[in-house]
Amino acid sequence: TIAKLSITASLLDSIAVLVISCPCAMGLATPTALMVGIGRAAKNGILIKGGDTIENFATIKTIVFDKTGTITTGKFKIDKIETFGIEENEIKGMLFHIEKHSSHPIAKSLVNECKSFANNFIGNNLVEFKEEKGLGISAKDNTGITYLISSYQGAKDLTTDSTHSLYVISNDKLLATIDLTDELKLNAKETITELKKKGIKTVLLSGDSNFKCQQIANDLGMDAFYGERSPSQKIAIISNLVKESPTAMVGDGINDAPALTKATVGISMSNATQVAINSAQIIILNSNDLSFIIKALNLSKHTLLTIKQNLFWAFFYNVIAIPFAAIGMLSPMIAAMSMGFSDVIVVGNSLRLNLKKIFS
Repeated sequence: TIAKLSITASLLDSIAVLVISCPCAMGLATPTALMVGIGRAAKNGILIKGGDTIENFATIKTIVFDKTGTITTGKFKIDKIETFGIEENEIKGMLFHIEKHSSHPIAKSLVNECKSFANNFIGNNLVEFKEEKGLGISAKDNTGITYLISSYQGAKDLTTDSTHSLYVISNDKLLATIDLTDELKLNAKETITELKKKGIKTVLLSGDSNFKCQQIANDLGMDAFYGERSPSQKIAIISNLVKESPTAMVGDGINDAPALTKATVGISMSNATQVAINSAQIIILNSNDLSFIIKALNLSKHTLLTIKQNLFWAFFYNVIAIPFAAIGMLSPMIAAMSMGFSDVIVVGNSLRLNLKKIFS
């Protein structure tokens, strides 16, 4: 005997300690919760890429929204066209022939609305189409005349009026200003209000005019807005916000893709461009309802809480049982049963995510 214990008893106590200290429950704590959380999200129309996305999104303090196609439906209608020395129908024909070469949501709406005016544009054959992100799209005809359809950024040398949606320019001459209307998405205001209740800062970031952005930000009660921003400027703003606190970006266009990758978590709608979807970590399948962002946030927070609970129970069993095993009060069989029970507790707690009232 050694220290009044037989070799057999010492060996059994050692085995009991080894069994108790086996980190099975700790190994199951995080992946089981993430598996259930991601699965439930998918069933409710939210696709999440990777478990770290859930953990990161649960800690978000700021959410930045793009405007066109994200806060708004992206289905534009022409509200008013003011022309200068040219017929309105010819402007519509020009919009059709030029904007059909653009991938921007505004362009798609304009093409659908102006296609019946295609023959009203009397310009020569258009060539050399060039789309500049955050500015607009231009084209030349075979006589060398340049046409540009742009935001105020492209027209600020020709006018001081920045309240219009689009400006039509030909050879540095302003031909027309266009005002567009766009509806807010379903539950947009309710989503912003709920985020603010949760202590999350909301920001509008867009390439559209400051006038339009301020109008929408004020209507929704958002904390801040940035208008007339190019893709590179969007990246800079997101980078600065990320340095201050964990920041999510919600966007849908090619212009938003770089900013989505720069954010702590990128969120995209299912009807977004493929580039934006590939750049995002969370994809909302119901692209017309912003309240799914709240659902994704609630699910992330509940999943992170479940992970913490699982880790507590895993450590709790170890901390309590190892001393008892070390002094010979637990046989290897009881130790194995205890650790098996801790695994059941961890898995069962994770499965509770399927029953919790997360989506109201």
